[in-house]
Amino acid sequence: MNVFTQIRDRVVAELSAMTAAGELPSGLDFARVAVDQPREDGHGDLSTNAAMVLAKAAGQPPKQLAERLAVRLRSLDAVTSVEVAGPGFVNLRLSDDFWRARLAEILRAGSDYGSSSLGQGRRVNVEYVSANPTGPLHIAHARGAVVGDALAALLAKVGYSVCREYYINDAGGQVDTLARSAHLRYREALGETIGEIPEGFYPGDYLKNVGADLAARDGKRWLAEPEAIWLPAVRDFAIAAMMNLIRDDLRALGVHQEVFSSEQAMIDAGGVEAALDVLQSRNLLYVGVLEPPKGKTPEDWEPRPQTLFRATQFGDDVDRPIKKSDGSWTYFAGDIAYHLDKYRRGFEMMIDVWGADHAGYIKRMQAAVAAISEGKAALDVKICQLVRLMREGQPVKMSKRAGTFVTLRELVDEVGKDVVRFIMLTRKNDAALDFDLAKVLEQSRDNPVFYVQYAHARARSVLRHAAAEMPGLSTDRAGLERVPVERLTDPGELGLIKLMAGWPRLVEAAADTHEPHRIAFFLYDLAAAFHGLWTRGKEEASLRFLIPGDEATTAARLALIQAVADVIASGLAVFGVTPVEEMR
Repeated sequence: MNVFTQIRDRVVAELSAMTAAGELPSGLDFARVAVDQPREDGHGDLSTNAAMVLAKAAGQPPKQLAERLAVRLRSLDAVTSVEVAGPGFVNLRLSDDFWRARLAEILRAGSDYGSSSLGQGRRVNVEYVSANPTGPLHIAHARGAVVGDALAALLAKVGYSVCREYYINDAGGQVDTLARSAHLRYREALGETIGEIPEGFYPGDYLKNVGADLAARDGKRWLAEPEAIWLPAVRDFAIAAMMNLIRDDLRALGVHQEVFSSEQAMIDAGGVEAALDVLQSRNLLYVGVLEPPKGKTPEDWEPRPQTLFRATQFGDDVDRPIKKSDGSWTYFAGDIAYHLDKYRRGFEMMIDVWGADHAGYIKRMQAAVAAISEGKAALDVKICQLVRLMREGQPVKMSKRAGTFVTLRELVDEVGKDVVRFIMLTRKNDAALDFDLAKVLEQSRDNPVFYVQYAHARARSVLRHAAAEMPGLSTDRAGLERVPVERLTDPGELGLIKLMAGWPRLVEAAADTHEPHRIAFFLYDLAAAFHGLWTRGKEEASLRFLIPGDEATTAARLALIQAVADVIASGLAVFGVTPVEEMR
């Protein structure tokens, strides 16, 4: 249950009662009425902006309206005090019994706590990774994969119907280069000395296996044939091999996407022509000459007539080329066709996770999605900034396997998928991230993944010790749900409950803003509060979790501890991270 939504509903009910009583005019829109945490802890548990957002329409001073609302809110169950503050905030304090009752809700839900129906089953497409199938995934791909996967899980948790998708960029010059590079390794596998890898070819050792597998399948079939004959066959073979490698890398990271869409298949099916027909039918294409851009000249600019898309009608800075003067399509044309395909598959909500080098492409794609859907669909783009791989503060050099970069698989093999996934979400996606291979394995408070996992392991350890040391005490979930929790009176205990009660609201807010990194911040704060309570118990015997001879207090604290473990597990599940039972 979202406490903030529950209290907001009660605030709105009182506003409706004020309307019925003639204290407010009819027809007021309560959509902007919100209930949030006060900016300062001393101002209560919850605060509503109702008086300030309604004052103008109601024709009343905000403070006057706030005082009238406060009178009604003081009579509500669980409300112990109501104060009007500042320009018209109404601050509420809720009873300790109200907060303690939240524990049973957490224990009943378990790791499903925080799930909701906010999305109401609406379909959303989350496309992420979508790396060119020319080699293994690298560390920057790892960040996009984790951000996209966690965002998809977050949206699913709040009730959206989520499709996780990978777009295979298997059309264009890069896959022809892949084919030539694979053919070179094929010749090598058949005993030919190939010498230095030619400039412009892919140099990584990963292509040795591709060449060997091609030789095993086809023997010497492609040795004497001209490139025009062998290129299509080798290209298809190499792309399939690279996609198998990429899928294996993603599985190692715990990423499983349901849909893999091929750019080439879409082109072959006439997808680009179909998309441009849609734009043409709406008078959104024309032939013109673009002004030379300021600064660096982009690849798709030509000082001659081109077919242009009226992107400026949809918020872009300039109109964009669709077809070059030589008649070939721009990359943008293919991307429009792909997003039209998503829209026709029923996705009016689209999220793309891109690398840092694509930031300048956002406006045109959002314009295109608005155009092809006539404003019915929306595209949100999450840019993942670069990751700097370090070891004890020093940059890590390139991978021998890949030739030019450190691979995702090498990273996972060294520190484990759970560490990679958690650390990649400790910064907002559009902020640069330093990934220090030594620090992410440290057992210290400065390492968030350890600190959070240690909190879960510590909670599970206390429950195990309770079962061993106090065998007459019920420590199973069903028993803990029924435990009287009135003994939880310490401010630290109540503060921990209030923090956990905010988890459903945090989940919905993170899903609404498409910001999974908020989960990491919350989990760290929850771990800190729990560790702090445990430390106080070491210093003050009355606050220990297990108190021999006082089963009632012990049982109440075990219920609190199980709830902490459940909320941490709920958050880690969004991240695709397995909560640990004990630290080794």
